Formats: sequence, C-alpha cells, structure tokens
Amino acid sequence: MITAVYPGTFDPITNGHSDLVRRASSLFDHIILAIAKNNGKNPAFDLDHRMDLVKTVLKGVKHVEICTFDNLLVDFVQQRKANVILRGLRAVSDFEYEFQLAGMNRRLAPAVETLFLTPAEQFSFISSGLVREIASLGGDISEFVHPAVQAALRERFN
Repeated sequence: MITAVYPGTFDPITNGHSDLVRRASSLFDHIILAIAKNNGKNPAFDLDHRMDLVKTVLKGVKHVEICTFDNLLVDFVQQRKANVILRGLRAVSDFEYEFQLAGMNRRLAPAVETLFLTPAEQFSFISSGLVREIASLGGDISEFVHPAVQAALRERFN
C-alpha cells in the first residue's frame, strides 16, 4: 500500500490544492492531507478552521484522510508509515525551494520519496497568499476557491 502525505498550511485551501488531491487520489492507495500548525506564518485561519474548510472542500474524495501536525515533516511521515511526500509545483520559481526541501527530507529520511505534481493549467497561478490578499482587498476570488472558503474569507476580512 502506498501512502502519500500532502503537507501544507492550506491557509486557505485553494482550487489548485483540491485539484492536486483529486488527481493524486487515483495514484495512491491513501493520501494524508497534513495541515501544518506553523504559527510562524501568522495564518488567517486557526488550525481548527483550516481543518473544517479542508474537510468541506474535499468531502467525497476517496482515500483521503485529513489531519494536522506540528512536528518535523519527515518525523510525521514516518510516524504515519507513509512512503511519499507529495508536493505541488506551480511554476519554475517553486522548483528551487522544493528541490532543497526534497534533498533535505531525503537526507533525513532516505526511505521516503518526494513526488511533485503540477496543477491543472487553470490553477497554476493560484496561491493561498494571493487569494488572501485579493480577499482582504474585497476582490472576487470565486474562481480560485470553493464557495465555503470564499464565504470564510469574506467573513474574516469584513
């Protein structure tokens, strides 16, 4: 059985994230979407709210488990007996940072592979940070996020 961990802050989860999970669900036996606590990033939503939004957005997607973590990613992956770290690459600018992370994770946990997936073209420019910024300025984010996320951001910034 191949289990992949898809880590991130998901602050908020975007259509790009959910596209990646849906496509990956046909490639792996089990996907653990792991929401990082990561208070250092000063998230717009607390961990419980992010968890609720992710559950709403991914409702009905098979083979997906949603949980949180606040320790070293490779330790979490090993604790959950996963084989793969799943990461999304939107643009070439993501590659250098992700390549460094993959190398470090391989050094810390040689038995764990990192696998990169690219989003569908229509989602390749979407990031949580851009979505938060547009929402905070009253812009229309309806094509970038699930309606529940849009409503949560509207409430957060109004």
